[in-house]
Amino acid sequence: MPYQTVPDSVRRFMDRITELCGTEHADWAENFNAAFANTLTTTVHRHADGTTFLLTGDIPAMWLRDSTAQVRPYLPIAAEDDDLADMIEGLVRLQFRYIGIDPYANAFNEEPNGATWDPDDRSDFSSPWLWERKYELDSLCYPIQLAWLLYVNTGRVSQFDDTFISGMWRVLDVLETEQDHARSPYFFIRDCDIPTESLDDDGRGTPVAPTGMTWSGFRPSDDACTYHYLVPANMFAAVVMGYAERIFTEIVDDAALAARARALRESIDAGLRSHGTMTNVAGETIWAYEVDGLGHALLMDDSNVPSLMAAPYLGYCAADDPLYLSTRRTLLSAENPFYYEGAYAKGIGSPHTPPRYVWPIALSIQGLTSPDKAEKAAILDNLVAIDAGTHLMHEGVCVDDPTQYTREWFSWSNMMFCELVMDYFDIRVRH
Repeated sequence: MPYQTVPDSVRRFMDRITELCGTEHADWAENFNAAFANTLTTTVHRHADGTTFLLTGDIPAMWLRDSTAQVRPYLPIAAEDDDLADMIEGLVRLQFRYIGIDPYANAFNEEPNGATWDPDDRSDFSSPWLWERKYELDSLCYPIQLAWLLYVNTGRVSQFDDTFISGMWRVLDVLETEQDHARSPYFFIRDCDIPTESLDDDGRGTPVAPTGMTWSGFRPSDDACTYHYLVPANMFAAVVMGYAERIFTEIVDDAALAARARALRESIDAGLRSHGTMTNVAGETIWAYEVDGLGHALLMDDSNVPSLMAAPYLGYCAADDPLYLSTRRTLLSAENPFYYEGAYAKGIGSPHTPPRYVWPIALSIQGLTSPDKAEKAAILDNLVAIDAGTHLMHEGVCVDDPTQYTREWFSWSNMMFCELVMDYFDIRVRH
């Protein structure tokens, strides 16, 4: 069942944020408190077996990606609240249980009830636990990240149990297999008139050549990749393979898993450096969003995380890295086909939502990766101003009319806003 009331530790933290915001930023505090409480009271389902299921919001399923991002801002509090830490550990346990069921799936049901986004989807595996089976590389990265962050922020190691270890074997198997997608059994076909909902070539995707990177069928937006080496997802994979190497060296003694994680990290990073860049119109080298190892590269960014904008947030590079900065400037310009400016907002949108819709997630990431406190404040002011009076964040918001938006209830977006408020006041999740 969801929390009926906000835990005392969380209430005290909300009071602390309210005090820090003061009268100058009272509107930030109002939205922070609404969003920070909303996730706990509407999306968290704690089970009798100690696991935790998180609704993504207005869809009755749990995404491996979203659920991690939904609880991440609670980690600084969990260091002092064992029950909150238990809730997060329960999520890690359920995530790795789901990975054990199917490491290619992106979203799962709370019960094996056969509920699904589209009952006519075709793939090489099915289960009543699966809400959707779009293979997204980041879906395997986020649970590893959460297990690591729970350890770093609370000192807990009990999440690294047998289910975690067996899940890690499956994750490594998939990432290694997808370094050469020709060996993969995976395909995905959805019969609909939206091209990004299905993969080309009878569900196998567009052609790729081995690069050292690992293949992804879909983006974190759940849209199909154009070219299937998704650069920001591979950045994330390199980072979490570093976490895995440390877990199986420093916490769980498993030299074989540590060696496989290290080899993947090194291979993916080398592939990124060799194949993951392109040039912009000014002739600068920048990160590509997607590549295929055959000479094609896509200049864009998407609003979902992992994104190119989020590379420092993910821990792949420093915020002042020259290659990152040249990429950032390009993404925040008309050269990015999904960058929009209007009377009420400017920022990065997504092909997943209508043209001229920016995403609060992308604006939050822009703030979280900026060293400029004034830029962070301006983004927070803008996010509050475009909430359509709901005091919550949405998926996409029209830059010309913020009363036009998608997704009334989107917990991931709410928590990204909260994390930016925390960041402004130098309260951060330890890595």
